[in-house]
Amino acid sequence: MTLSEQFLSEDLHPIDIVEHIAEHHDWDFDRVADDQIAMAVEGQWRTYSITLAWSEQDETLRLICTFEMDPPKGRMAELYEVLNSTNDMCWAGAFSYWAAQKLMVWRYGLVMAGGQSASAEQIDTMIRAAVLSAERFYPAFQLAVWGEETPEAAMRIAMAEAYGRA
Repeated sequence: MTLSEQFLSEDLHPIDIVEHIAEHHDWDFDRVADDQIAMAVEGQWRTYSITLAWSEQDETLRLICTFEMDPPKGRMAELYEVLNSTNDMCWAGAFSYWAAQKLMVWRYGLVMAGGQSASAEQIDTMIRAAVLSAERFYPAFQLAVWGEETPEAAMRIAMAEAYGRA
């Protein structure tokens, strides 16, 4: 059964769908409020904190995926250069660095204007895209700020998307 088959006859709140997806994948989650859910998703490099929030006013499902990063002050220019290069390679979503919180953040918003609703597959794909993007570019961020590589050299590791497993 696909993720959305059980929702065909129901008009569910987007966060209810996210909760079902988290249960389906056996992810730890916390329903923070009626319109917000937070969860932890294990990746290859680390565990990512993912929060999805529904804005009725904007008719947008917002996703943020974060992981801690506290780069040395002397490497901030390199980090921002890698961030710019990374965002040029992202078709959906974008990274930013929240210095005050020491977090790398990947953000995406799914606009569902006009009373549209998202399928479980769409939301699952949003979450997967966040984790895949974080996994793809995490090594480049690490190389640029702690490996003291040039931004160009750090980005070479993220240039090609890998599909499947070796």
